[in-house]
Amino acid sequence: MKPLVEFCASNVASYTQAVVDALENDPELDVDVLEYGCLGYCGECYMEPFALVNGKLVQAPSAEALLDKIKKELQDEEDIYGDLPL
Repeated sequence: MKPLVEFCASNVASYTQAVVDALENDPELDVDVLEYGCLGYCGECYMEPFALVNGKLVQAPSAEALLDKIKKELQDEEDIYGDLPL
């Protein structure tokens, strides 16, 4: 099962479009990237870039830092779970 990275449409419009694009276009990553109207993290959505990585909230002060944190989270999960379905 592919890792799942979820984004809030409002957060994408404000902060994270570049992160979505980078994840979708990275040939080294095999992830599903989905955008929803709302993920229920309105306070976080208003304040800074965020995403859910396999259901885990990942936040950062900038889009660039968020992309780095998402990639680290994906790598950490790969190291822990390997080929096991998440």
